[in-house]
Parts: sequence; structure tokens; C-alpha cells
Amino acid sequence: MGKNGYHKMEMEVGIYQNTTSRNYLATKKIERKSYQKSFRTLIDAKDWRKDLTPTTRHLLHPYRKATLKEVWTFMQADHFPSLAISTVAIWTRRYLLLAQLEHLPMDQIIPSTISTWVAKNVENFKNEEQRGTGRGKSSRCNLNNELNLFVTIFNWYKGSEKFEQEALLLTCPVKRKHKEQGFIKPIPDKRKQINLQDALLFFDELKPLYKDLALLQFYCAGRIGEIAGLQWSSINLNQKRMVIKHTCNWCMTSKMFIDLKNFPKNKEPRPIYITREISEILQRCEAFRLPGNDFVFHVNGRPLNYGTIQINYRGAQRKSKIPYSGTHILRHGMAKLARKVGGGLDAVVAMTGHKDLKLANHYSKCDEDDQREISEKIMEFIRLSKLETSHDCANVISLFDFKRR
Repeated sequence: MGKNGYHKMEMEVGIYQNTTSRNYLATKKIERKSYQKSFRTLIDAKDWRKDLTPTTRHLLHPYRKATLKEVWTFMQADHFPSLAISTVAIWTRRYLLLAQLEHLPMDQIIPSTISTWVAKNVENFKNEEQRGTGRGKSSRCNLNNELNLFVTIFNWYKGSEKFEQEALLLTCPVKRKHKEQGFIKPIPDKRKQINLQDALLFFDELKPLYKDLALLQFYCAGRIGEIAGLQWSSINLNQKRMVIKHTCNWCMTSKMFIDLKNFPKNKEPRPIYITREISEILQRCEAFRLPGNDFVFHVNGRPLNYGTIQINYRGAQRKSKIPYSGTHILRHGMAKLARKVGGGLDAVVAMTGHKDLKLANHYSKCDEDDQREISEKIMEFIRLSKLETSHDCANVISLFDFKRR
């Protein structure tokens, strides 16, 4: 019997293949507990099913501290199924450098170990041969992502019931100094919070379908997957209320639609008040509604692919000549606008649905547009002050002139 979105591989035990991405899902049971993991090749999937050592070694030796690799393996089995596919892909990529430490037991990974690891990798990435490598044009700037991932792994390790006894007295070895030591070069200037004027220019360059998609994403301060996955069943025009509770699941490599998840990234549905502008967008979309198709945004009944959205967004950003790129700038932009209009982080949380005030602050923090606006206000105040001072001095008679009279 196949799993949802997968078909069972013939002649293979516990291995399934995804019908869209063609990746392989391997499953196995250890001491009545089920584990599963995705692989690109069938050979890797079969090897993982056969190799019981990484997941059972800790159970066989309860007094020995688990290695980083064993913790990572358990974390993949227990925690990864609850994460978005994009998050799993990002964490897997960031773990590649941490794999240099995976042979060490967790109690032997201490601050000095992290310092040595950081120094080694910083020296490596500063070499002339490495400067052109890395993701994107900016290449490697620092080791913050890897350090943050280790903190995430360690926190999961501390909170896991499998390791609660051995991890009880351990403290996280990553310290503030490690991020300072992990500096390689300055991060390139990349603006994320699109301002209202540039957003309007951007919308004007989009085709009708993608213009409505972008407008709704901006008005809802939503993630692009949430708006692309919006369902008519979540909308009540009479009550002027809709709920963000679905999100598109796209393949990280092909950027094609895989399936629709029944919950957003933070696992909590988010109600949205339908304003007049949102209502107008939904009315336009309703004209293209098809029987049996619950997607608000679609192309001939088929859900939108992320690659197509990217192409349309990039084209409009290029034509409008705005200094922004990506699909997430609209969420950042509305967060900033909400803070400016609403006057605080509560307004940001109300629009974006963030649980953490720290994240809400990150999305809406001050940028160069704020600096320009405040600078103009300060300079205007200085100009008025100078003008008032000059007027006051014009009515003053000097002591020398008074004596001559």
C-alpha cells in the first residue's frame, strides 16, 4: 500500500518513490519506533535501511555520550517530518561543514572545539581559491548559519527524551565570540523591505494574474506559498474574513508544485480581514474559478509553480528598476509599513502572524529609508532654528553702537 504522493518500489522493502520529485523515501523500525528519511538515489535509501549502527549504538551503550552524527540522525528521523521541505533542504546543506565534527561525542564539543573549527574554516574560505565559491555572487561572508544550526541541534538534543539524562549537565558550546571569529567579509548590501512607492511600480509591471497574487501577498503580509495555496473554502466574503491555513509545497530543485500542506510554516492558521482592496482581488479571481478546483490562484486548474512565480516577479522587478529582488520582499515591506502606521511591534505581529517579537522586529527594523526621513526632519528643524536665531539677532543693538549714540 503506497503513501500519499509516493508509490511502493517493487522488490524493495520499506522504500517508496515520490511521484513528482522522484526522490526515495526509506522507512525502518527500531525497537518498535518508526523512522523515515528521503534520499536522491535508491542505493542511498537501501544502505540507510541496512545500516542500523548510527541509530542503535546509543541504545546499546546508554552510558556513552552520543556523537553529533548520532544526534543528527535521530533528529532527522524525529523532527524533520514536521518541517517544511525547504527548511530540511537548507539545514541539510548547512550541516555539510558541521560534519567535520560529527565523529565527536557531544560532551567533547566544547567552546575551544568550536573555536578551532571556526578558525579552520575561516582560513579556508579566505583563500584565493575559495573566494569564488559559495552560493550566489556574494560567496561566503560568515559562518553564522552553521553556528545557528549547531545551536538548533544542541537545543533539540537537550530537549529530546532520548538524550535527556546524558544532556542534563551539558551547556551549549557556541558563544557570542564564535560569530565574531566567523567573520570572513562584509555582507553585501541587499535591501529587503520594499517601500510603498517601489511596490506600486513593481505591481504595475506584472501580468494580471501575478499582479493580483503580489497585491494579495502584500496586503496580507503573507509568505508566497500561503497566498499561492489559498483555497476558496477558507474565504467568507459575507463575513469579510479569510483564513491562511494552507501552503504550497514546492520541489527545491525543479521548483514544481508537489502538494498542498494543511498548515502554514508556524503551524497556526491566521485570520485575515477582507478589506475593500482584497475583496476586489478575490472578485477578479472568482471569474476564473473552476468547478472542483478550490485554488484561488491557478493556471487552467493547475496550481502555480514557484519557478513561474519567480520569473514573473524578476521580470517586473527588472522593468520597474527597483532595488529589490525575491518574493519575500513584500512580506518584509508590509511588516515595515505596519510598524510605521501602527506605531509598534503589535501592529507587525497582527499583520505577519509572527509568534516571536524578535522576528517581528527583524522584519520591520529601521532601514535607510527611515534614516533618510529622520535626517530630513532633523535638518528641517535645524534650518528653522537658524532662521529664528537670525531674526532675533537683527533686533539687537550692539553695545558699541549704543555708546556712539
